[in-house]
Amino acid sequence: MDYLPQDPAMMVSSINMLLRDDEFDTLESLCNYFDKEPAQVKDYLRENGYIYSEEQRQFRPADFDKEA
Repeated sequence: MDYLPQDPAMMVSSINMLLRDDEFDTLESLCNYFDKEPAQVKDYLRENGYIYSEEQRQFRPADFDKEA
């Protein structure tokens, strides 16, 4: 992969895949590779309904952990 997609859903899918498959051990190392600031990626995806879970090392829908 040469770049991160700009579509939020595709970006989340790509980031989660790269972290899950151990291509990168942290979000910071992944962002550095793609010349992105981690805070900007988190902010962009938060604005589009996703939050980053440090514990799970993945982005998830913002309401994922809320009780119904």
